Parts: sequence; C-alpha cells; structure tokens
Amino acid sequence: MLHSSVTRIQVPMLGFNYSFAHMCILKDNKMCAVDDIVYVLEELRAAWAMNYTGIIINYPNTYLKDGQEVFIGHQLGGVTLQNKNRVKSARAMQITYYLQTRNSLNDLVAEKWESTFCETIENFQKSHKELKLYPFTSSSLKEDFQKSSQVSEWYLVTSLLVVWVLAMLCCSMQDCVRSKPWLGLLGLVTMALATLTSAGIINLMGGKYNSTFLGIPFIILGHGLYGMFEMLSSWRETMEDQHVKERIANVYADTMLPITLTTAMYMVTFGIGASPFTNIEAVKEFCVNTCISVLFNYLYLMAFYGSNLVFTGYLENNYQHSLFCRKVPKPDDLQAKPAWYRFIMMSKFSEEAAGPSDTSPYENQFLLWFLKQYYCDWITNTYVKPFVVLFYLVYISFALMGYLQISEGLDLSNVVATESRTVSYSTMQQRYFSSYSPVIGFYIYEPIEYWNVSVQEDLLEITGGFVRISWFETYLNYLKKLNVTTPVSRNYFLETLRNSFLKTPQYSQFSDDIILVRKANNELEVVASRMYLVAKTAENTREEIYDLLETLRKLSLTYKVKFMIFNPSFIYMDRYASSVGAPLQNSCISALFVLFFSSLLVVNSLLNVWLTLTVASVEFGVIGFMTLWDVELDCISVLCLIYGINYTIDNCAPFVSTFVQGKDLTRTKWVKNALELHGVAILQSNFCYMVGIIPLSSVPSNLICTLFRCLFLIALFTFLHCFAILPVILTFVPPSKKQAERKSPDNHNEIECMEMVDLDGTRVVDHITSV
Repeated sequence: MLHSSVTRIQVPMLGFNYSFAHMCILKDNKMCAVDDIVYVLEELRAAWAMNYTGIIINYPNTYLKDGQEVFIGHQLGGVTLQNKNRVKSARAMQITYYLQTRNSLNDLVAEKWESTFCETIENFQKSHKELKLYPFTSSSLKEDFQKSSQVSEWYLVTSLLVVWVLAMLCCSMQDCVRSKPWLGLLGLVTMALATLTSAGIINLMGGKYNSTFLGIPFIILGHGLYGMFEMLSSWRETMEDQHVKERIANVYADTMLPITLTTAMYMVTFGIGASPFTNIEAVKEFCVNTCISVLFNYLYLMAFYGSNLVFTGYLENNYQHSLFCRKVPKPDDLQAKPAWYRFIMMSKFSEEAAGPSDTSPYENQFLLWFLKQYYCDWITNTYVKPFVVLFYLVYISFALMGYLQISEGLDLSNVVATESRTVSYSTMQQRYFSSYSPVIGFYIYEPIEYWNVSVQEDLLEITGGFVRISWFETYLNYLKKLNVTTPVSRNYFLETLRNSFLKTPQYSQFSDDIILVRKANNELEVVASRMYLVAKTAENTREEIYDLLETLRKLSLTYKVKFMIFNPSFIYMDRYASSVGAPLQNSCISALFVLFFSSLLVVNSLLNVWLTLTVASVEFGVIGFMTLWDVELDCISVLCLIYGINYTIDNCAPFVSTFVQGKDLTRTKWVKNALELHGVAILQSNFCYMVGIIPLSSVPSNLICTLFRCLFLIALFTFLHCFAILPVILTFVPPSKKQAERKSPDNHNEIECMEMVDLDGTRVVDHITSV
C-alpha cells in the first residue's frame, strides 16, 4: 500500500502531471528500476492470495520467481533467521526510489517530487499507526544542516544578552566616576561591527552562508573580550593626574603589541586553514571568514573602542557620572540630597590628585583587591602547590584516557539539528541496517585473462570473505552446471558468455556489468567489468568500513589484477579520514613556526617555550575531555581546536611575558605581579565568555552542542592554566631570578622626576631621567 501511494504521486509542472513513472530510472525492459524487496513483497502477496505458504526468503541473498539471485541485506533489517539463512521475521524494511536528473527541468520536478514524497509518507503514517516511517531524500541533509541556524536564533540572542550584562557589570565599580559600564556595551558593539563587516564582505564576494559560520561570532567574542578588558585594565594602571592623551598613550603602549601579535597568530593559523593545503571547502570558507572578522575586530578595537575609552576618560576628568554623564556634586553639596541620589552619585573621586605615596584608587576594584589581598598569596603558598601539581597530574591522566579513545566523526547526525529527518533516519539505519557495509563497486579497468585458472583464483582470493553479487562467480557456476571443466579456451569462454549466459533471462541483469568488444581480428575481448561486494560488519561499522577501504586500496596498487573500488558513501568517509586532521595539523605547524620565528625578536626565548607548552597542555586536555564528553573529531571540533590555539595564546601570553621578563625579585613575587597586572582581565574575559555560551547547551542541534562543548572546554582549561597551573609551576622552574638579584646591588640607579603643572592645575609627570 505504501509503495502504491508513492508511485501514484503526481507533481504538476508546466501544465503536465509528472508521476514516478516519468521520473524513475529505467531498466533495459523500459520498466522503472525498484528495489528487489518490492518484487519479494509482490510474490508474497500473490502467494497469500492463492493460500500458498511455501515461499522461502533467504538472507542476505535470495532468489526471485524467475530464478534471479538478489542481495536484500540493505532492504531488510532486524532479521530473525531459521535454518541458517531462511528469514523468519524482520523488524525493518528500506525501500529506495531512484529519480533521473538529466536537465534543469528534471531537477526542479525531482525536487518538488521529493517534497511531496515526504508529505505522502507523513500522511500515510497518520493513518497507519502500526508503522513507524522515516523518510529521507537527497535534500534532507542540506535542509537539516541549515535548520541549525533556525533553531538557534533565540539561544544566540540570549547568549549575547548574557554577555552584554556581564560585560557591563565587569566594567563597573562602586565609584560612579571611575566606573565604566558603557565600555562593556561598546565593546560588544565593536565585535558586532567586525562580524557584520566581514559578513558583508563575504556576501559581496559571492560567498554562501552555512551553519558552521555560527561559530565565528564566538571566536570574535573570545578575541575581543580579552582585548577589551586588557585595555581597561591597563587604563586603571595609569596615573589619574596625567592628561587623558598620556593615559591613552600608555594604554596603547602596554596593550597594542600583545594584541597585534595575537591577532597575527589568528591570521596565520586560520590563514593556513584557508589555504590550498586544506581540501575541505567548508573549512576554507570558515577560515576565510574568520580571518576577515579577526582583522576587522582588531581595527575596530584599536580605533573605535580606543576612542570610546578616550571619551570615558574625559568624562572621568570632568568629574561626570559614568552612566548618566551628569556632573557629580561635591561631597558637601551631596549631603543635602536624598539617600537614593547619594547612592547613585556615590564616589570616592577627589578633585585633587593623590600624593605619590598613595595607592591607586582603582585598587578598590573588587577583583583586583581580591587578587592582591588573598588569591596571589594563597596560590603561591607552599602547602597549596602540591595539591595543584596533583590536580594537574589528574587532569593529564583523564585527558590521556580520552585521547586514546578519540574517534573521527563520520556520523551525519553530528552536523544537523537534533529533531530532524536526518537524525531519525540515521538512527534507524544504524540500528537495523548496519550488519552489512555499503555496496562496494569492484571495477576491473583493463583486459585480463578471465578464462585463465590462475586469474580466476586471484579474483576469488581478492573477493573472498565478501557477500558477492558477481557475474564472474555466477558464470563459473553456470559453466559447472554445463559440466564444463576448467581450463577452457578463450574463444569458448567468451562466446558462451556472450551468446548463452547473458541471454538467459535470470542472468541478463549482468549485461550491464561487462563491456565486450570485438577486435580487428574478429576476436572477443572483455575490456572492463565490474562486480559488487558487501562486507559483513559488527558494531563499529564506520571503523570497519574504513579499515576495509584502506586494505582494498592497498591491494589495488600492489596486486597483479588492476582494479579500483568505489561507493558514493566513500566520498564522505574519505573527506574526514584524510582531511579532518589536516587543518589542525597545518595550524599547529604554523603556530609553532610563528612562535619559533618570534623567539628571535623577544628579549627572552623562554617566553615562547612556555607558551608552546601551555598551548600543548590546553589542546591535549580539550581533545581528551571532549572525547569523554561524547564529541568526535569532526569538522566543527577541528575548527574549535584551531581556535583553541589562539585563545590560549591570547590569555596566557601577557601573563607569561610579564613573568619571564621580570628581574630583581623572586619567582614567586613575579608570579604575583603578573597575576595582579593581567589576572583581572583574564578572569573577566573568561567568566563572561564561559557564562555567555552556556545558553548554547540547550540548542536542539548536535552542531551547536559540539560547538558549545569545545568552546567551553577551551575557556575552562585556559582559565585553569592561567590561575592555577602556571602560577604554581612557574615558581620552581626557569627562568631563574637569582642572577638578577646578585647583580642588582651593583647597578644602583637614582631616579629624578621633573614635575610640571598644567594650566588647569593638573599635575603631569613630564620627564623621568636616570642619573
């Protein structure tokens, strides 16, 4: 009934109703090519109508009424057998309909027919509750892949709102003058402008959007958040009695070089991913778009966000409220105001500059105060260090355990929305039809001596162990039935093949598998032929098929008989088997090259050594733990791993640089100094980033869930390395500070400060000279 409903589908186009009979692939007898299981069902129905119960269905090969042997291993699933290979029952059935695609009109009709096909299956399901139907068409994967964008819209908006709120809170202080909440919002505007600019450029270049691009805003978010908070942190380190121009000059002097270098690292790593070295088109497009976005994010950060920082600096100098831009009353005038007004306008800002011995007012900022007063002393405590080292060993152990179990993501459901036809169909396919591999086309593309006994043995040896649908083996059995003993002459072998075997109705289907030509001397020759092989598989179907594919390919290069193998599904398998690791490998090589090259430019090459070790530790942990979190190595996770290299360098480079270049103090003291200088920016950016991507975990899409898990692990492990692992390990490993300590008494320096007073009464330190 279902088959009849499908074949009766009609698609109106240009005044004509197209049915399956108009669209189907035709056989030699001008009949539609349908699955063999349909003929089996028709034979069963005819037998039941005649009250005949003697029909036998074998599995996986069975015989039709005309004696033709057919393979139904991919058409019956969940089979229960009796008497070795006789089918007793089956829980699933798969029927495939093949359509022609000869021209553009045919393509349009076929596309509309597929849409009507799905509607027909759904309507049939409603009226037949006893069946569970799972339709799947050639366009289902594309539609379900793009569906991830549709189902994730509100989650992405929620994520951005969360980051916006957290960024404004992280930029705020209790002091209404020094607080800068608008910078949190303007920082996100900076990143949004960069993303929109890159999207516009890609559209103008003719690029097409796909769901993998959903990861680009979060890459820009991770890069931009740290740059934003690092610039704000550097602003808080400047002296308040300096002019705004000098303060912003100090900010750029502190932050522009590291941000420029990390941006260059992004450009190199993703640039390699966009190069001809990468042979996955989706990865190339993603990397190109990411490079453009990162470049514009850097330009907007240096120009647009820096200008906003200058603007808030003038608000601070003019003693204006950071949120309402209103002049804050003097303390005496503020006492007369209501309590709510005093709370809003509360400020410890003094119009007179603090004395040289006073601490910076920005040290009242909660996170900086917490780091200086508590965390720096706690993490460098002698009794805490052993527990941190033990924690790191546990981290490496679990990462190694996951790394040894890593698998390549060959499942189509990993890149589509969760509730989709692709996932439902793939689940049933894996459950009921994974006992046999896809049909492997075995093509012999040169003339060989098929009548030669040694050649026959070679062919049977290669195809041994497979379920075979082979004209060659069937023909050898045919000769045995004729009581023909081997060896036979060439002429007899080929003449019998052409004039007797291929003209027998039950073997006529093999005529398309053999190319027979008559040469100039009137002799027949088999120019090329094909056979079909199916392998019996177990639970790990994909891995077994991949191993089988590699084995057959090696044989095709070394064996005496020249052949090649093919199945359309191998395209998908090969794409991942040979190419998934290539972008990550190329990016790692490029990152190592940049780090090595930059070691010639930095003061201490140990900086690059520690950065390399930190990146390796974070990436190893992410790969291991994402495997334990049921994430396979597919296109999305590889792109996230490339991003993880850059994210780790983004956050760790300033911290390690401050420690390595420090002199005249102990290692522990320089670890504390590095945490005090960069810890607030690292903490704020990682906190905003990790909390901001949490809404992505609820998106009903495997692609977005993979994206969330990888990005969350990258941010978490980078945070742990910056705040726990590196601060402990750097206290007892090189570089040593002892030599600098011994030299420091010999190099006695005196500092003379010349102080100038501006016209508006602001004190400005104009010159610092060594005497």
